[in-house]
Amino acid sequence: MSKTGSLDLASNLGGNIDKSDVLTAVEKYEQYHVFHGGDEEERKANYTDMVNKYYDLATSFYEYGWGESFHFAHRWKGESLRESIKRHEHFLALQLGVKPGQKVLDVGCGIGGPLREIARFSNSSVTGLNNNEYQITRGKELNRLAGVDKTCNFVKADFMKMPFPENTFDAVYAIEATCHAPDAYGCYKEIFRVLKPGQCFAAYEWCMTDAFDPANAQHQKIKAEIEIGDGLPDIRLTSKCLEALKQAGFEVIWEKDLAEDSPVPWYLPLDKNHFSLSSFRLTAVGRFITKNMVKVLEYIRLAPKGSQRVSDFLEKAAEGLVDGGRREIFTPMYFFLARKPE
Repeated sequence: MSKTGSLDLASNLGGNIDKSDVLTAVEKYEQYHVFHGGDEEERKANYTDMVNKYYDLATSFYEYGWGESFHFAHRWKGESLRESIKRHEHFLALQLGVKPGQKVLDVGCGIGGPLREIARFSNSSVTGLNNNEYQITRGKELNRLAGVDKTCNFVKADFMKMPFPENTFDAVYAIEATCHAPDAYGCYKEIFRVLKPGQCFAAYEWCMTDAFDPANAQHQKIKAEIEIGDGLPDIRLTSKCLEALKQAGFEVIWEKDLAEDSPVPWYLPLDKNHFSLSSFRLTAVGRFITKNMVKVLEYIRLAPKGSQRVSDFLEKAAEGLVDGGRREIFTPMYFFLARKPE
């Protein structure tokens, strides 16, 4: 797990964006979203720019709070957040039936936390696909430190236009990543193309559930908070993801919203009523300390101008995620296992 401190957070904030340009990047990013006059079609048309800006701005915050794996997890009582995250990743590998020596693709791999965990768990070779240069640079360094740099690699590319031949991979997975795609069908069709016949694709998708009411203003506010705080062009319904999978040619083996029967609510680490020493930085108290620390670091110019605004929209996301989870209108773990026919 990454051991990043406040100075790492400050020095890495902005990713590959020049420190003097961070504030401008924040302003441009915010303008894509509803709270600042943006709309869904503009976000979809400019998804590459929007998502890249988001991860340049947010990655150091994610690593500071979450470690190397930027995702939620189904969680048992008595299980720590970190244990649940590892099990969530192992579950994916087991569902895919990944075997030693197989070639696996991680679509939207972040800095490679799940990639390294699944590679070590299954003794497979995992390629991480990512369109953000800063995250790839960071991921390569972490691969080297973990000793998996000879068997695992990163490719910089858009998952809507993958640079791989047809039938390349023995398994493909995505963890809370293809939600950034402007079009689920287009993304799944590319995954279908690069997957070998008879093999499987599994994913955890961020979705609005059937309980979401588009005519409900509070529901729309929660959705918009998650979109701006997490770099999303839109959040699809679970039924739309399932429909897109079938249109892309997949046979759906099984699918389920794993949040429905999680003994510990997936949003608990972010809940203001929850406190945990093991995941302290994610708690309301930890986030409050981080927010004020960033304010000081920006004031003394150790963090670039605009850093506090990044912290603000990430806090907005946390509030939207907790509200969406409590109302059961949003899930970060709509799971499916789908097979490409022989």
